[in-house]
Amino acid sequence: MRLVILGTGNMASSHAAHFAAIEGVSLVGAVDVSHDRASRFAHTYDIPRTFSSLEDALDWGAFDAIANVTPDRFHYETSMKAIAAGKHVFCEKPLATHHDHAVEMADAAEKAGLINMVNLTYRNVAELQKFRQLVDEGTIGEIKHVEASYLQSWLVSKAWGDWRTEPTWLWRLSKDHGSNGTLGDIGIHILDFAVYGINAPISHAFCRLRAFDKAPDGKIGDYTLDANDSFTMSLEFGSGALGVVHATRWAPGYLNTLRLRAYGDKGGLEIQHGMGGSSLQMCAGDNVEIAQWENVQVEPVPTNYHRFAEAVAAGVNGEPSFRHAADLQRVLDLGFVSEEKRREIALG
Repeated sequence: MRLVILGTGNMASSHAAHFAAIEGVSLVGAVDVSHDRASRFAHTYDIPRTFSSLEDALDWGAFDAIANVTPDRFHYETSMKAIAAGKHVFCEKPLATHHDHAVEMADAAEKAGLINMVNLTYRNVAELQKFRQLVDEGTIGEIKHVEASYLQSWLVSKAWGDWRTEPTWLWRLSKDHGSNGTLGDIGIHILDFAVYGINAPISHAFCRLRAFDKAPDGKIGDYTLDANDSFTMSLEFGSGALGVVHATRWAPGYLNTLRLRAYGDKGGLEIQHGMGGSSLQMCAGDNVEIAQWENVQVEPVPTNYHRFAEAVAAGVNGEPSFRHAADLQRVLDLGFVSEEKRREIALG
């Protein structure tokens, strides 16, 4: 697979390093509106060609796929151009900034018969893959109740820098600067964690959002701090299970931690994934009577990058697909509607 990296900012380094390590994948081009940035990136990863626009790369055309690592608001336009040119697309999350565009992207890729996948990075966690396997095998029975959380602390801690002075963080707090807040930024990750983990879609959702006071008059310089810092969702899944999903940037003690718990009529599973590693525990069988949890051992799993390369080679689409990401985007979009109308929203 001959791959072009579209957008050479921070996240692009992860794409380039992973793809370059896969046998049969060649990094043949780097695209960025900044010539200097593209040149530095290409030199770092031994990429032979650079382009100042996707159009220039498509005019050249000697490649099979793009890794779309542009800012969120450009995912739709650039992916659609690549699809129209017959290129497979591996897109960073979120697929689009709203559901209509996400559906249009999924429709176009499927109609063209092109491989389309989204880099929901926590699919790379081996413990989540094992969690899903145990659920599918019926190890904990019929799931009744689900808890999922995504906890960050950068509004309290300076471990990643001071949000009060750094644009990298300030823009995430401002609607005018393109942010949909915690729900739009990390909400897709924890929703995917839950939906994939228990293998059930979301059928109903009630969402609450909150942007807490963080500065005098709610502003720092040109940034109005009005994007949500925290969200909670009360959910019903297509399987009939009930659940609660929540995320916040106000969680001291948790730099970046995801947790998923599922309780069935035969047992329970709990996964925690953070910067210090991952763990998976299960309480099932005789242990249910004594409430004893045991660690579950897991084996490494292929990454999204590997699965995309394999899908292109096989000509069979992989997961997470554009369609799946579009379904999650609908939940996110309707979360804002639920907050505005103060009522539960049916997704059926």
